[in-house]
Amino acid sequence: MKKWSILLLIFCLLAGCTAAPAGREPAENAPPPAAAPAPEEEPCGYTVEMVEREDSAVDEDGTLLATYRVYMPELTACRAGGAAIETAETEAEARALAAAATFNAQFASWTLDEGFQELVNMAREERVWRQESGIDWGHAFFTEMTSETYRTERLVSVAGNYYSYTGGAHPNTVLMAWNFDLETGEFFAPEQLAEDGEIFSQAVWEEIVRQIRERAAEYDLKAEEMFWENYEEIAAGWSSYAVSFDEEGMTVAFSPYELAAYAAGPQGFRLSYDLLAPYLSDYGRAMLELE
Repeated sequence: MKKWSILLLIFCLLAGCTAAPAGREPAENAPPPAAAPAPEEEPCGYTVEMVEREDSAVDEDGTLLATYRVYMPELTACRAGGAAIETAETEAEARALAAAATFNAQFASWTLDEGFQELVNMAREERVWRQESGIDWGHAFFTEMTSETYRTERLVSVAGNYYSYTGGAHPNTVLMAWNFDLETGEFFAPEQLAEDGEIFSQAVWEEIVRQIRERAAEYDLKAEEMFWENYEEIAAGWSSYAVSFDEEGMTVAFSPYELAAYAAGPQGFRLSYDLLAPYLSDYGRAMLELE
């Protein structure tokens, strides 16, 4: 009987060693469940609308002093459903808002009151001087900035025409252009679309020079007679002039006086995508949707 009592005591001690400690769940050592994957951010989109502003000012006697017209693009970041993003709720929306702000800042100065007021002040001073000198007032001062915009899924290309008169013999025309990558949120130079920027730039230069000579020949002139004598040197810097894109290709435009005399007017040169395609990188083809 004593032997059985000893065996029973041993079994009780063994059972106590294998029991789970009080207050501890048996599955506490199991690995935690996998975290649920974060929901994917919805892609953002953009809309481009043209913003127009017109104004005019007269002198005390009712004489028209100046007129002002601006027609420029404005970029708006939108959610997938099309609603404009006012406050970012995701990182993607924050990037989209930043891209829109960078784009719009490039054109904001054209729509500010300060620009028109400066034009009015210039016109008033000019009129006073003419009156004191016995010269007729002539033509009111004016500023007109218009633009055309071309878009792909990733590109916004803007071709601008600044036309103004602030005294002198004739109005002035300045051609401008801007190219914007919606994905990076930055403006870019045309060479950045190429596999090799130098080779691309050389090919564009050769085509512009060819078109210059062909244009002069249509008037039975040498290129040096219709354009400045150093036209080849000027054309070599083509990417620093007004370069824009549309459905058919790239345009390189020079304002009056830049490549030829004022009487010759602005000079634009068209380069088709068939000509450009061999020099473009994958990035450039995607940007221009040439895949």
